[in-house]
This record gives sequence, C-alpha cells and structure tokens, in this order.
Amino acid sequence: MTTVDIHGISLGIESFGDDGAPLVLLVGGTTMLSWPDALCERLAAGGRRVVRYDLRDSGESTTAQPEAPAYTLRDLAADAAALASSLGGGPAHLAGIGVGGMVAQVAALDHPGAFSALTLAGTRAVAPGPIDDDLPDHDQAAMSRLFARPMPDWTDREAVAEFAAGGAEILGDDPAAARAAAARVWDRTPGTDPPVQTANQMGMVFSGLDCGPRWRERLPGIRVPTLVVHGRHDRFFPLGNGEAIAREIPGARLLVLEAAATAIPETAADEVAEAMLALG
Repeated sequence: MTTVDIHGISLGIESFGDDGAPLVLLVGGTTMLSWPDALCERLAAGGRRVVRYDLRDSGESTTAQPEAPAYTLRDLAADAAALASSLGGGPAHLAGIGVGGMVAQVAALDHPGAFSALTLAGTRAVAPGPIDDDLPDHDQAAMSRLFARPMPDWTDREAVAEFAAGGAEILGDDPAAARAAAARVWDRTPGTDPPVQTANQMGMVFSGLDCGPRWRERLPGIRVPTLVVHGRHDRFFPLGNGEAIAREIPGARLLVLEAAATAIPETAADEVAEAMLALG
C-alpha cells in the first residue's frame, strides 16, 4: 500500500497486477477493503491493473474533519478523475460500491473523458437522505435493528470487529467475512477516536456531506459501457435501486447476485470479475 498526492490531498491506494495493463480503478465505500481481495486478484489475472483506494477521511487517505467534511460529493468525484489521470495508461474502468457507487456515477458524468467503462455495485442513484417515490428505501426492520445497537468501544479492536459482524448478520451478509474485514480496517484507521472510526467502519461521513445537486436525471448521458451489480437480498439498498440505474443508463447490463445481500461475497468474485472484464 502507498499514497498518491493529488490537488493537495493524499489518497491511500493498493495495486494488483501489471502496471502496464489497462487500469481498473475501484472506489471504496468508504475504504478500499469494501472490494474483496479475491475480486481484485481475479481482475488482475484477467490482464488488468487494479487499483483500489480509500476515500478522504478513511484508511490511508487524508483525514481532517469526518464529522463536518469541508468537501462535497463532487470533490470526491474529481478525486477519482485526478487519481485515474495520475496513474496513467489512458481512460480507466471506474467501479464504485455502496456510497462509492454514488461517487462513481457523478465522476462518470462530470469527467467523462477520464473513464472508459463503469461498474456500479450495490448502490443507488440518489444521495443519502429521502428516497425518490419510485425507488425502494432501506429495509426498515433491518435499519431499526442496525441502528438500535450501542456503539462499540472504538479503542477495542475485537469489540469493533464483533460490532461489524453483528451488523452483517442483520443485513444478510457473512458475519465472519465482516469481522475479518473490520479488524483489517481497524488496523488501518489512524486512531481510535469515534468520528474517525465510524467514518472508516460505517461511512458516516456521508451523513454530513453535501451531495447536491441531484444527478439521477443525468444518467442517460452516461455513454460508456456500464455494468450494474446488485445482491438479490440487499436490505440496505434494495434491488430496485440497481434495476433503476440499469434502466436509465443506455445499454447498461444488470448482474443480479442471487445469493448475495449488501456485500460482494468472495464466492461471487469470479462471476463479477468476468462481467467486469467483458466491458473491456
């Protein structure tokens, strides 16, 4: 792992594959570990240079004020374009997961020349907050259970990992995988202050982020090959959100992971990688 400096900030990155291969840039949601190692390795084996990175206020990237970010969703989109340019090799295949998928949509719209293909996993086309009437909202029973839990002791690695495992169980994801990922995120988090830890573990920085103006109505303007990946049993962003994105981006392909919920399970790595590689 290393960092790359762009327009006054540092972004933590990790690379897989040959530096001379076509670039696949993976936007974390919020840390790079949102993307399974197995998927990154499979893409690299398919002849791609894979770079996953941490958003601002997470992981190895610049951390400032995660409770009151002084940047916007558009700034995060500009980060993706600038990072792709700094890494070289021509336009990149951009992929975003969860809230990282929101960053990826805006990046593809605002900086079309920077990207050659787009993958959107487990995301939706409106910012955090009130949902459009035609889109399914979070599963309210799951959300009630998820947010009723007391916060863990952020100084205790095992408590944080167990908290993540409990959340995964509520969302229908693999608790063991979530526990292991949370421990790795904890190890990479700069300090144990609750705002910094929640920004890394839960992406709570987005609750204070300026995500305006709307971009959903602009989706028909995306002209690069697009793959939409969504878990059949996603309780956080239910499947109808992915279906809407796939309808509204011309020519987009929808890949439904029949056994998946919110996270991409390692067992789906080959299927997702094959679909991503087919975009070019």
